[in-house]
Amino acid sequence: MMNFTNDEMNLMCIYSAGSSRIGLMQKLTEMKKYLERDEVQLLALTESTLAKLGTLTDEEFGQLELYPDFDV
Repeated sequence: MMNFTNDEMNLMCIYSAGSSRIGLMQKLTEMKKYLERDEVQLLALTESTLAKLGTLTDEEFGQLELYPDFDV
């Protein structure tokens, strides 16, 4: 299974809200449209997350524990 960073996991937690893998990918893609030019780090984070999600199967996605871990 793909190794997601803590930031990628938190981003997925924020946007997943019970979504499927494809649903989450659509939400992240839509969110990118609203980023400002100076939000380059968030854009890079979103793109890396989308790339990793694209390599997962739906079954692997279903095994992810999408709970925010803001303490790390």
